[in-house]
Amino acid sequence: MFQKQIMMRKVMYSLIPIFILSIYLYGLKAISLIAVSFFFGITTEYFFLKKRNKKVTEAVLVTCALYSLSMPPGIPLWIAAIGIIFGVSMGKMAYGGFGRNIFNPAITGRLFIYIAFPNMANKWLIPGNFGLTDGTAGATPLEILRNGGIPKITDLLLGTRPGSLGESSGILIIIAAIYLLYTKTASWRSMGATLIGYLMVQTFLYYFGLGANPLYGIFSGSLLFISIFMVTDPVSSPKKNNSLFLYGFLIGLSVALIRSFSLFPEGTSFAILLGNTFAPLMDEIIGKVKVKEVKS
Repeated sequence: MFQKQIMMRKVMYSLIPIFILSIYLYGLKAISLIAVSFFFGITTEYFFLKKRNKKVTEAVLVTCALYSLSMPPGIPLWIAAIGIIFGVSMGKMAYGGFGRNIFNPAITGRLFIYIAFPNMANKWLIPGNFGLTDGTAGATPLEILRNGGIPKITDLLLGTRPGSLGESSGILIIIAAIYLLYTKTASWRSMGATLIGYLMVQTFLYYFGLGANPLYGIFSGSLLFISIFMVTDPVSSPKKNNSLFLYGFLIGLSVALIRSFSLFPEGTSFAILLGNTFAPLMDEIIGKVKVKEVKS
C-alpha cells in the first residue's frame, strides 16, 4: 500500500507543470474547475469511507487531478461536480474502493457528462494569458483535422490551442512521460502499445483517405494525455506484462476507428473503458504465459 501511495505522489508531481500551464491559459476558469473537482471528489470518497472507519486514499487525488485536466475549460461548474461525484461513486466506490475498481474513475466521470450533457460538455475556449479571452469559443485541432485542415504544430506542442485543460501541451506531457518512465511509475508497455496501435491503424486509414493525418492526430485531442496518465493506471489495466501490449493496442486501435467513423470527434474515453472491460479477460487468457508481473 505504501508503494502505491508513493506512485500516486509521483503522478501528482508529474502533473504540476500541466496544472500551472492550464492556469496560465485559462486563469480563474481553470482554478475554479480544479477546485470543484477536488472538493467534490474527495468529499464523495469521504462519505463512502466514513461508515467503514477508513480514511480517504491519495488515489482520489490523482482521480480528481486527471478528471479536472480532462475537462473543457468552458464547462459549467455544476456539471463538473456531477461528473466527479459519479466517477468516484460509481466508477470506484461501488466496487469496494481503491484497488477493486474495474473502470478508471476519472474516465468514468468524464464519459458520463460527455453523454449526459453533450452540448454543455463541449465548450472549447481559445486560450490566453490567464484566461483573458472573454470566453471566446474556438475550434479544436480535432475539428480542424476532421474538416480537412492542419493545425499549427507549434500550438500542439506548446498548448496554445483550444482543448481540455491538460491535453494541450505535447511538450509538457512528453516530459511527464519521461519522468514517470524514469521513476518506474508508469508502464512503457501499455503506453507505447497505445500509440503504436493508433499510428498503425490511423496510417492505414489515412493512406486510403478514410482518416486524418496520424502524426497530427497524436498531438490533437487527448490521445497523448490518456496514453501517459490513464492507460497506465495500474488498477484498471491488466496485471501481466504480455497482456499490457494487447491492452494498449486495443485502446489505440479503438481511438483511430472511433475518430474516423463515428459521430464523436475524440473517442479516447470510450476506448479506455473498452480496454478496462477486457483487461481481466486478457490476464486470464493471454496472461497465462509465465512472465513477471508488472511492478510499475
